[in-house]
Amino acid sequence: MKIILDIKDDKADFIIELLSNFKFVKTKPLTPYKADVLEGIKEAVDEMKLIKEGKLKGISAKALLDEL
Repeated sequence: MKIILDIKDDKADFIIELLSNFKFVKTKPLTPYKADVLEGIKEAVDEMKLIKEGKLKGISAKALLDEL
């Protein structure tokens, strides 16, 4: 299982060291770029769920291309 944690910068070293002491846990910090990409993907998935549930109105592909 993979879990992404959002930790304050001043506490990150402590948490990483704590988790590293468990033999069954592997830690791998994300670069700021990768963290931004993952956050963007999460937001897009959440938005798609809302559109499918009818709680948010989507736009057609044609309308999207017309905006470009």
